Amino acid sequence: MHLLHVISSMDPVNGGPSQGIRNLDLAMRNEGVVREVVCLDPPDSSYLSKDEFTIHALGPWRSQWRYSSKLIPWLYANVNRFDIIIINGLWAYHSYAAWKVLHELKNKFPAKKMPKVLVMPHGMLDPYFQRTKERWLKAIRNWVYWKLIEGSVVNDADGLLFTCQTELLLARETFVPYHPKKEYNAGYGIKPPPGYHHSMSDAFYERCPQLKGVPYLLFLGRIHPKKGVRMLTDMYAEVYKARVSAGLTMPTLVIAGPGWNSEYGKLLTKQLSRTPEMRSVIYTPDMLTDDAKWGAFYGCEAFVLPSHQENFGIAVVEALACAKPVLISDQVNIWREVADGGAGLVENDNDIGVKNLLTRWMEMTDKEKAQMSKAAKNVYLTRFTVDQIVKNYMTAFSSR
Repeated sequence: MHLLHVISSMDPVNGGPSQGIRNLDLAMRNEGVVREVVCLDPPDSSYLSKDEFTIHALGPWRSQWRYSSKLIPWLYANVNRFDIIIINGLWAYHSYAAWKVLHELKNKFPAKKMPKVLVMPHGMLDPYFQRTKERWLKAIRNWVYWKLIEGSVVNDADGLLFTCQTELLLARETFVPYHPKKEYNAGYGIKPPPGYHHSMSDAFYERCPQLKGVPYLLFLGRIHPKKGVRMLTDMYAEVYKARVSAGLTMPTLVIAGPGWNSEYGKLLTKQLSRTPEMRSVIYTPDMLTDDAKWGAFYGCEAFVLPSHQENFGIAVVEALACAKPVLISDQVNIWREVADGGAGLVENDNDIGVKNLLTRWMEMTDKEKAQMSKAAKNVYLTRFTVDQIVKNYMTAFSSR
């Protein structure tokens, strides 16, 4: 079976979709699936040289729509080489281009067998993006774009692939007309993390030397308003001060990820600089990768993500795979799996909820934390391994 992923970018900084494609590589090959990717990154991008599957980089793109004049000609010349085409992500030129080419070829050659087309929205049909007040202008733009283009991309496809049941159900609430031919809860998973080695701790402590031997909670993700970072810093400060006043200890907090140079990131940095005491217990390294990332996971007490919207949360599952409890909001779409498996704590995505997450964790006994750690690993092994997810994909590929 020959499969093509169509995606705007394979840059790891962009998170979930590109990482999801990479995570599936070995398990897909074991099922006899040969995969290629076409994207709109600059062809000399350093991150494109590390993958074992073929990547056709046709960028750089132009404009916020991520337009490239090379994509449609490439698709016309190549789509018939593939049995399956997966359009990863919406609201950019790549999804329109793939739909346009396949639509025109089907009309021009109605008797010719065409590739099966699946769309994986990666949370981009979540009603959060249409209901958030700060996004009202983008919500209007998306509604118009849905009517003109994206509705056809979704409804003309042979099916939609979702990362979890919650995403599938939420997608039904956002736009009309919405009538996909098939909906598949394919799931999402990660390959097993590398086993712990002291070099991982060394790499992490090289980035954060002050943390050697110091207990800490870990946030790892984009520094973005959607992630609830401001709530996390505010509520951490409140809980920390209360515990210190009571003569109690509190782990430090590591907030690692790209985006500290953004307007939002600079605002957070300025806020923290006003309270020197917080700067001594909240550490803000940039994006952690490779050994430094795994060293951060293996060394933390627990992983924290109080996001206002999280389609899946690969970092959450990476923490589970490292046997780390997760403290998350109920807007992380896999919160039910976490709660049902006893793998972490779940609260609302507001100040009170985040404060409760931190307070409840601090009030747990060592025995309870150890039990939750075992449960975290078990939830990963039973729900989020790549081998299980690929079986779901194969079912979707063969479904009629």
